[in-house]
Amino acid sequence: MTPQQRAEGLGLVFEKQTPGYLNLCIRSGNQLLSSGHVSTMKGKLGAGVTTQEGYAAARDCMAKILNSVWNTHGTLDGLKVIKVLGCVNSDADFIEQHLVINGASDLLHEVFGKTGDGFHARSALGFASLPTGVAVEVEAIFEIL
Repeated sequence: MTPQQRAEGLGLVFEKQTPGYLNLCIRSGNQLLSSGHVSTMKGKLGAGVTTQEGYAAARDCMAKILNSVWNTHGTLDGLKVIKVLGCVNSDADFIEQHLVINGASDLLHEVFGKTGDGFHARSALGFASLPTGVAVEVEAIFEIL
């Protein structure tokens, strides 16, 4: 199966986006760079939001990124995941940012393969706050093969 077929098999929905204030995904040479995509979930990890809920929020962010990539590239086929940056709205004592951002990485592994085109570099960082109080924000870079 292709990445596009795997994504659709996982129930991901691909819908046309209306251009807004910022470009959600831009092509530069042979790369696609996403803007930060925020979770629907709001709250602070370690202060009311659990690691498992954060994991689901990060997965939600990546699903939104894949939709933006699809809008720019027309398919998820022919892509390699290069880099993911995950930002976690964290309480001062919260130390499981990496486990939260696994939600985004695991979705990429399911779609592109863990040892193939989905094997990516990543940063998972904690922040005192994120825009509008969201729990997670994720951005990604893809290479067009």
